[in-house]
Amino acid sequence: MYIADMHCDTVTEIYNGKKKGEQIRLLSNHLQVDLEKMKKSSYLLQNFAIFTDMKRDGESPFVRAKSQISLFLEEMRKNAALIRLARTFEEIGQNQKDGLISAVLTLEEGEICEGSLEKLEEFYALGVRMMTFTWNYENSLANEGGLTETGIAFLEKMEALGVIPDVSHLSDAGFYDVCRYSTKPFAASHSNARALCGHKRNLTDDMIRKIAARGGVIGINYYGLFLEDFADGACDGKIARIADHALHMIRTGGIGCVGLGSDFDGFRGKTELSDCSNMDLLVAELKKRGLKHGELEAICYKNVLRLYRECLK
Repeated sequence: MYIADMHCDTVTEIYNGKKKGEQIRLLSNHLQVDLEKMKKSSYLLQNFAIFTDMKRDGESPFVRAKSQISLFLEEMRKNAALIRLARTFEEIGQNQKDGLISAVLTLEEGEICEGSLEKLEEFYALGVRMMTFTWNYENSLANEGGLTETGIAFLEKMEALGVIPDVSHLSDAGFYDVCRYSTKPFAASHSNARALCGHKRNLTDDMIRKIAARGGVIGINYYGLFLEDFADGACDGKIARIADHALHMIRTGGIGCVGLGSDFDGFRGKTELSDCSNMDLLVAELKKRGLKHGELEAICYKNVLRLYRECLK
């Protein structure tokens, strides 16, 4: 079974490690994602997020993101026999024919662009094809009240370029503004169902239905904090609970809206899917729940490919 994952923070973890003097490689490492582990799980595609924490990192988000992308592109060059950047749906298909994993570059935290449409265009030229409007803070694009005027302008520019809007981390009001102003499918790259776990990062049933109606895709997040409400503060990510969220989304929005968005290397804590080499365990659980082969293919990679066919230029 091929795997297409819409979100991991591995590049940022490698970047942070190297700033501390650690020698971390994409080929093989102690993180949850590396190329050797991905090959074991038959990865077809991985979105690699470029992330910055506006309050912690203490440098220009634009400069920090550019440095991470330089590292990412260097890893692509070093591992050209295994993985290749994909900017269009056609390139994903060619990579598959060549026996290569496709790497799709994304931005997590819209303020990386520092409110500049020109900088968004620069990131597009570097290969970025998906972007969240926010992370955990308000910024020039969005706040608890929704998208700002700048955020609406960014949404229009993203759709014109072929950068998929990502509503993960966006406030509820911001989500509905994306619904109001967008004209194409959009994604929630790593979000779960609020009906099963009340965290505000998760999606209500109405949100799930709206993403599905627009032809978008939701990447199921493996982080325990977004899978289950824990009274004792523990947040173990159980495979059965990941399946619960997938099945709820299928019942709510249909099979076409569900994908994978692990959030690997973006969270701490125990998880039964310890790293990306174990995706067969999730596939087996979904199969045990009664999903047919075609439905498993849809969740594991085909829904994401359909979204990219429609949106990537």
